[in-house]
Amino acid sequence: MALTINGDCINCAVCEPECPNSAISEGDGIYMIDPDRCTECVGHFAESQCIDVCPVDCIIVDPNRTESAEQLQEKFHRLEASAAV
Repeated sequence: MALTINGDCINCAVCEPECPNSAISEGDGIYMIDPDRCTECVGHFAESQCIDVCPVDCIIVDPNRTESAEQLQEKFHRLEASAAV
């Protein structure tokens, strides 16, 4: 599942540099996660780095974006392949 940032975000920006897939960016008042780039850190880390550093626990699983561990791994490989080009 991709992650999402809810309205509790305080716009502190600590999550953005932690994302190995550059999926997090500043939005209108809160940060946003691009679900097409979010692998929940699969392929990079054992745990989602943005969740670990978020001081207000506003990063949650996106209920509209259900993905299995295998799908997240496939997305990781796709992103890595496109970055190598």
